[in-house]
Amino acid sequence: MLNYLWGFMIIIGVVYGALTGRINEVGNGVLTSANEAVSLCLTMLGVMTFWTGLMEVCRCEGLLEQLSQKLAPVIHFLFPKIPKTHPAFEHITTNFIANILGLGWAATPAGLKAMEELANLEEERGNPSYQKELPSPHTRTASNEMCIFLILNISSLQLIPVNMIAYRSQYGSINPPAIVGPAIIATLVSTLVAIIFCKIMDKI
Repeated sequence: MLNYLWGFMIIIGVVYGALTGRINEVGNGVLTSANEAVSLCLTMLGVMTFWTGLMEVCRCEGLLEQLSQKLAPVIHFLFPKIPKTHPAFEHITTNFIANILGLGWAATPAGLKAMEELANLEEERGNPSYQKELPSPHTRTASNEMCIFLILNISSLQLIPVNMIAYRSQYGSINPPAIVGPAIIATLVSTLVAIIFCKIMDKI
């Protein structure tokens, strides 16, 4: 759907530029935007490398394990039906820590692993929708834990919005880190709303 949407907007832009006699500006805009896209990718690559490397250092030094222990009561409150010894518990904790630190790239692999382990948990529970003999995973129904995990990932409390700081720096913001305060407030509110919503729907 997004491919059609972007394609439609590009066609409209080119047609409008041609009809108004500004096709040269359209061509220049394409070249300028392409240059900015490459520059932004290089900037984000550097930021991603730094923060994911820092995440790996924290993991090797045992800091992630310490944070996981501190977050364990919160994770258990959000997912009371997941055994603490189940692999999904560890991946969910890692995903939340990475998201809180603004490391979306590091959070994604842990999130995918968490979803996979949640599916395995449904199989262990004997849920017929998750038996291995099903021909396709598309016929499966997401469990409550999967839905809660996805919603909390979307709300995503962030203490350091790395992406936004990098974008603001790339486009000449005078004070790129100024977004930190508003981002914490916004994501805190969205996360609290998500938790309340998930708890209500889980009861229903």
